[in-house]
Amino acid sequence: MRRGAETKQQAARRFVGRLTLVSVFFSLVAVSLVARAVHLQVFNKDFLNQQADTRHLRTEKISAHRGAILDRNGEPLAISTPVDSVWANPRKLAPAVDRVPDLARVLGIDAQQLIRRVTRSMDKEFLYLKRHLSPEQAQQVLALKLPGVDVQREYGRYYPAGEVAGHLVGFTNIDDEGQEGLELAFNHWLAGESGAKRVLKDRLGRSVENVASIRPPNPGKELRTSIDLRIQYVAYRTLKAAIRKHNAESGSIVILDVQTGEVLAMVNQPTYNPNDRSQYSAGRYRNRAITDIFEPGSSIKPLVVAAALESGSYRPSSVVDTAPGYVVVGPKTIEDSKNLGRVSLTTILARSSNVGVTKLAMSLEPEQLWTTMTRFGFGALTTSGFPGESAGLLTPYNHWRDINQATLAYGYGVSVTPLQLAQAYAVLGSDGVARPISLVALESPADGDRVLAGDTATSVRRMLEEVVRPGGTGTKAAVTGYRIAGKTGTAWKFATGGYSEDKYISIFAGLAPASDPRLAAVVVIDEPSGELYYGSDVAAPVFATVMSESLRLLAVAPDAMPARDPGSIMQAMSQ
Repeated sequence: MRRGAETKQQAARRFVGRLTLVSVFFSLVAVSLVARAVHLQVFNKDFLNQQADTRHLRTEKISAHRGAILDRNGEPLAISTPVDSVWANPRKLAPAVDRVPDLARVLGIDAQQLIRRVTRSMDKEFLYLKRHLSPEQAQQVLALKLPGVDVQREYGRYYPAGEVAGHLVGFTNIDDEGQEGLELAFNHWLAGESGAKRVLKDRLGRSVENVASIRPPNPGKELRTSIDLRIQYVAYRTLKAAIRKHNAESGSIVILDVQTGEVLAMVNQPTYNPNDRSQYSAGRYRNRAITDIFEPGSSIKPLVVAAALESGSYRPSSVVDTAPGYVVVGPKTIEDSKNLGRVSLTTILARSSNVGVTKLAMSLEPEQLWTTMTRFGFGALTTSGFPGESAGLLTPYNHWRDINQATLAYGYGVSVTPLQLAQAYAVLGSDGVARPISLVALESPADGDRVLAGDTATSVRRMLEEVVRPGGTGTKAAVTGYRIAGKTGTAWKFATGGYSEDKYISIFAGLAPASDPRLAAVVVIDEPSGELYYGSDVAAPVFATVMSESLRLLAVAPDAMPARDPGSIMQAMSQ
């Protein structure tokens, strides 16, 4: 029995020994864990926080709001609206590639194409899947809860006036950077400065919390243009109808405020809708009124008459002998439709005499004629600042031959833009003062430069009124209640080997009201088809319609109200 008792004691001691060993072991493990925890939480805290931030904190861009483009009365021409762009981390999305077809369906793109894009970009951490979705579509994407897929708030450009102001306003690219028109010309003014923020992301790469603002976004500035959207609509509608009626290739209208130099309207046909990126082609979105040049034909004749008056050799009452109805200059015979004989300067313009204006031009020194044309703005860029503007073509006088001086008198051998021609007529309307062209609304008129004597400009305006009265070539440009001063023009188009005899440019340039001009306008119709192609038949009626409505919209007082019978006035008073 004693032996058995000793065996139990030994067993008990062995049990206590094992228990002690296990206790010591677990105590050491616990101490190690506590020591490790203290080490991590106290001594290695900064390192671990940095590692956590590296894995879950990201810096995201905060898109800046692009400044709005407005017309002079505050009507929006271009505004920015919130949109969302879907992006992905291809490495995180790859394990869920079997769900990519669901994502493609929501995005409206081909599933196989999307899979190829993702698998080919495994070396990237950021890949745009689709830009500029509506917030509703973006929520549908997030509802899929795909790993590595998230959305980013951006701004997309919207153009409320559509194609009515498309050529002038231009458009931006997918990154909201100006590409054409005013969007490009004033990109530095309109574009904002993006901000940045630090966000916390979950294991799927989705933003779950905004941690801190690094840099707030700086929105772009608002641009108030000189355009009057009401007049722009009138010009757009009228020009479009004329192009269709005459089956023309293209056309342009420019309307300037004579008193300030501001562009109130500028339209072209054919046009495009800047909201539809499928229409973005150079042939559609270029602003023909500023970029395209043409030979102005007879619309330049008033400027030649102004040069003659400025020379001091002629007075408004001067007479020019056009007999026998033609004049020979070098190898060319220049003719009128009939022999007008001895005519005044006013008749030269009213009847659009090529012979009369040629004799005027040939009597002037080449330098004198060239200087006057340059003062009107020909051969130089305007101050519009519009991208791609053309300076036109005016050859220096020391390269002229007699035939060059003669043909320039009736609008050949010189090329201008519609804006340049409108600027030249505005000089006549402002009593000889050339004001800078502005596409931005002005608080007050800019100082102009005197380029003609006031009497010269006034005299030419009075002569141009006869063009629109019965017996002149521009009667269809008349506007009821207003005195109109203007000039028709019809020019052959230049073609390979010379001038085409069946392709024309129809032009009318004018001022209203003639007694104290407020508006200068130029209408250009390129290649009208059919029996009517003269500026008097094609462009002049467009001018009349646009000017009539524009003067009414601007509340310009009539200056040619029909005289009333005194008897009818007395009868009305007695009732």
